[in-house]
Amino acid sequence: MRQIVLDTETTGLDPRHGHRIIEVACIEMENRRLTGRHLHKYVNPEREIDEGAQAVHGISLEFLADKPKFADIADEFLEFINGAELVIHNAPFDLGFLNAELSRLDRVPVETICNGVTDTLRMAKDLHPGKRNSLDALCERYEIDNSQRTLHGALLDTELLAEVFLAMTRGQNTLMIEPDAAPRAQAGAGGRRGERKPLLVRRPTDDELADHQRVLAAIDKETKGACIWLAGAHPGSAS
Repeated sequence: MRQIVLDTETTGLDPRHGHRIIEVACIEMENRRLTGRHLHKYVNPEREIDEGAQAVHGISLEFLADKPKFADIADEFLEFINGAELVIHNAPFDLGFLNAELSRLDRVPVETICNGVTDTLRMAKDLHPGKRNSLDALCERYEIDNSQRTLHGALLDTELLAEVFLAMTRGQNTLMIEPDAAPRAQAGAGGRRGERKPLLVRRPTDDELADHQRVLAAIDKETKGACIWLAGAHPGSAS
């Protein structure tokens, strides 16, 4: 299964008010593993950037002055996502901006060429109701190192979101690229960023394991021997 983790940065909050995309990043996963393929573009929005938005992502209009317009990257972008499932945090926001850009070019909406959209914000709210479910909060919850995320950046955020998505869907604990695959691209608003630390895997202590066994024993007693997590137990068996 081919999946594309996607993120954008913009000049403001609402494409209906003329705000535009200034950065788009996509990274590819095949069967829940990073392939090393990515698409990352800065875009000249042809308009001013709101002060509040710039405070979030740190991208200036001066930096974007010599970057391509969205029309110049549209074909490459659509080809990259074609046929893939998109994984996006707060998908309505990014899709709204992408479809506004495509509409200006008389192109079809994103949803018509991709194989579905997974909104990880909606997924997180279902998994953790009443909790903070921002990307930073999810990184903290799943022990994913986001120490270099001092500003929002589409490429870094897609890498973090890929790890969060796999953790949320109980996949592998790390995103290891095959040895012959390309390394992760290193870029940011200033054109540079460093490597992130490896994902921390914390093993349970003996006391935590003992507590876990006590909880399972209580469940087994309450369900009259139907706790399927105890070794040797079978659903419906008597204790």
